[in-house]
Amino acid sequence: MSDASDVIIVGAGLAGLVAAAEAADAGRSVVIVDQEPAQSLGGQAFWSFGGLFLVDSPEQRRMGVRDSIDLARQDWAGSAGFDRPEDAWPRRWADAYLDFAAGEKRSWLHAMGVRFFPVVGWAERGGYTAQGHGNSVPRFHITWGTGPGILAPFVRRVREHVDAGRIVVRHRHRVDALLTEDGAVTGVCGTVLAPSDVPRGAPSSRSPVRDFTLRAAAVLVTSGGIGGDHDLVRAAWPSRLGSPPEHMITGVPAHVDGRMLAISRTAGARTINDDRMWHYVEGITNWDPVWPAHGIRILPGPSSLWLDATGSRLPVPLFPGFDTLGTLAHLRTTGHDYSWFVLNQAIIEKEFALSGSEQNPDLTGKSVRQVLGRVRKGATAPVEAFKSRGVDFVVADTLDELAAGMNSVTGDGLIDPAELRSVVEARDRETVNPFTKDLQIAAVRSARSYRGDRLVRVARPAPILDAADGPLIAVRLHVITRKSLGGLETDLDGRVLGDDGNPVPGLYAAGEVAGFGGGGMHGYRSLEGTFLGGCLFSGRQAGRALGRSGA
Repeated sequence: MSDASDVIIVGAGLAGLVAAAEAADAGRSVVIVDQEPAQSLGGQAFWSFGGLFLVDSPEQRRMGVRDSIDLARQDWAGSAGFDRPEDAWPRRWADAYLDFAAGEKRSWLHAMGVRFFPVVGWAERGGYTAQGHGNSVPRFHITWGTGPGILAPFVRRVREHVDAGRIVVRHRHRVDALLTEDGAVTGVCGTVLAPSDVPRGAPSSRSPVRDFTLRAAAVLVTSGGIGGDHDLVRAAWPSRLGSPPEHMITGVPAHVDGRMLAISRTAGARTINDDRMWHYVEGITNWDPVWPAHGIRILPGPSSLWLDATGSRLPVPLFPGFDTLGTLAHLRTTGHDYSWFVLNQAIIEKEFALSGSEQNPDLTGKSVRQVLGRVRKGATAPVEAFKSRGVDFVVADTLDELAAGMNSVTGDGLIDPAELRSVVEARDRETVNPFTKDLQIAAVRSARSYRGDRLVRVARPAPILDAADGPLIAVRLHVITRKSLGGLETDLDGRVLGDDGNPVPGLYAAGEVAGFGGGGMHGYRSLEGTFLGGCLFSGRQAGRALGRSGA
């Protein structure tokens, strides 16, 4: 293949691979350029838990869940909160994505060999009214094989096209500018970086070797968000979430640097909703890091007692797993960059999962035997490793010892043992009856009415101080950077729009750099399982449009 091709794709993550496969299926010649080495093919998706948002799936129905497109639209609208003129295309993308999630998304993936764990998870539960934020029903479908399992069919399709000569993948090619002629994007130029043999996800060298120039009829940008650059995150941080934390940990590799947003703007592209973002508040420091400030997110069940840095209980409905950004906004009012889970061994064994393919070797490795261990007594090995080796975990036999350990971890002495005892004992008294005024206990009982939660996710309501369920555990939680919800504005074909609202000729975008579609199809909040799904859908839309265009 020559240096002139039909399509150049900037970024070898999930959205880029999907788009490349679709465009090449239509007979287009494609060059994929990526600044990272070959061992990082697939980008962030490799590290993901592999959760996908599906509506009225066979897995839901088998678990007794009644879902519908109307209920999903209601939940999306209540979460997105679209309220800006710039939301015109994001609204259309949201509608199209919901149709996809309720329609051919599952069958399309199934035909490529993707399968799902039979228990559907209930993420981002909301806790407000029917028209407010959150999933009314479980919709989080865990891919059998997690993130690598999602990537596998698209890596396979791309490699088949590479073998056939329709796709060329050029690693260690960093794009520094988009080429334009008469207002149209005609290619890319940049720097070839020195070879690197660092492990997947680890920071790679930025040593230059030479310049390069590539030309094409169209350029598709699929370079991801800004979560690896804390300065960019802080610059975009919205006042509605308070002030940005001084201390954050990082949920994405360092190469998620946002460079292509500014480069695309220079070529005439418009970005919208830059202030919308998705960061978690249940981050823990990785004891075995791959990238700088590497954090892992706890995927919590609803039973842990959530306290701010001073030991005060978080308000309703800010329970574990209910409202990510609502909890973030509240915690930013406390004057501290961390909070606490307080729980016991019975809760950690039943309710703690860790986000990421590497933290779930049973699901990632497709081991039925190991997965069955999740329904038996005992925490998973990765959770136990963090409990014993993680700097954010405190384990004790008594509340006084736990309070002392919490103060030792932070060094600020904010936890008063007497107040901690008062909060925990008050919560525990509410567990001895089948009825309660404590809405967290009520939410736990409601969750256990769902078969999947009762089986593998939610512990029975019981006193935290029950000695039979010990030891006691406290976990310090940090803000962990993750996703950009705004980005390059696009139409439903992935064509990037300029400030005048018209497409920039030759320029397309998909994935996180496009707010997972349109410049922000999630609005202000996500329903979870929609980030990988947004990469799949927006990459497919753009790839098929490029295939039709005759580029």
